[in-house]
Amino acid sequence: MMRDIIKKLLLEIGEDPEREGLKKTPLRVEKAYNFLTKGYKDDINSIINGALFESENNEMIIVKDIEFYSLCEHHLLPFFGKCHIAYIPDKKIIGLSKLARITDHFARRLQIQERLTTQISHCLEEILNPLGVGVVIEASHLCMMMRGVQKQDSYAVTSALRGRFKSDMRTRSEFLNLVGKKLF
Repeated sequence: MMRDIIKKLLLEIGEDPEREGLKKTPLRVEKAYNFLTKGYKDDINSIINGALFESENNEMIIVKDIEFYSLCEHHLLPFFGKCHIAYIPDKKIIGLSKLARITDHFARRLQIQERLTTQISHCLEEILNPLGVGVVIEASHLCMMMRGVQKQDSYAVTSALRGRFKSDMRTRSEFLNLVGKKLF
């Protein structure tokens, strides 16, 4: 049981799991980890919940600055930031709030930022079959801030570009300009 493991962890780091402030910590940590990793249990179809709609629109749709929180699979420390998602529809659009829910679905797992970026783009490709998908994630990693190199002002940027976002330089440039990223 997770609570027993947390109790053992407290002992291993030199704490007394029976002291007043720590007595309920194993239960609280168990609840927190169940929430922070609920992406393993949630079903993507339940998250989408039928919010797909026919549309003649074939212009770029962007949702910027979707905040997310995840756990680094290497250190079990948080990383967090903003996700920017764009797609070009091909007769089908999705409710805008679903882009944030999809982001959370994949972020609420033990993760690496590179995989998170790719999972979001693949999911949108499968659900929408759009003409293109672009995902950019900017994140700060506590494993780099609190330990290791201890760099508080650094952040990582990852991208996944599919379809027109990958093949058409003008589409890519428009997307990156609109989310505030410059081409090298």
